[in-house]
Amino acid sequence: MSTTQPESPTTSTGTIDSTTLRARLGEVRVLDVRSGAEFQTAHIPGSYHVPLDTLGEHCADICGVDDDVILVCQSGGRARQAADKLADAGMESMHVLDGGIASWIAAGGDVVRGGEKWALERQVRLVAGSVVLASVLASTRWPAAKWGAGFVGGGLSFAALSNTCAMGNLLSRLPYNQADTGDVPETVEALIEARPAPAA
Repeated sequence: MSTTQPESPTTSTGTIDSTTLRARLGEVRVLDVRSGAEFQTAHIPGSYHVPLDTLGEHCADICGVDDDVILVCQSGGRARQAADKLADAGMESMHVLDGGIASWIAAGGDVVRGGEKWALERQVRLVAGSVVLASVLASTRWPAAKWGAGFVGGGLSFAALSNTCAMGNLLSRLPYNQADTGDVPETVEALIEARPAPAA
């Protein structure tokens, strides 16, 4: 549980909890870095959408935002990657939503809902679990198949240690996860000028 105090929006790790964000929603800019499909499924009202895979080319512009920027993803991992990219570009006034949109919804935060699609982390669990199960079952007939499960296990361990996810990055490029993300440069311009985000 976060120990963030209302008078200070961040913790020592640069996070903000859902309760504090709800109290400061009109004072900050919320930047959602999930895939287009995830964003359309549910997002915080008024948030700006710039997917993580396109963020790099806009970091220099986003550094021009005057207000605090709160980075949001499903559970926090991709938002921390976005924070690293923005920090490398020289941005300081940003924080990661602790627990991501999942925590926001659990805390009773308002969301704009669209079509229902699985979050990327859930898709990763399905694919990884399916590969492991298939490998174990196949290994009863072909012993070498056990290495498929080992490969997935090693990949998940590396993902946890490096706070990255190659499988998630691959899945995010599937047609299922593609959605109209709107005009990203226009969204970035609106973010900088504190205008309402354009409709996706």
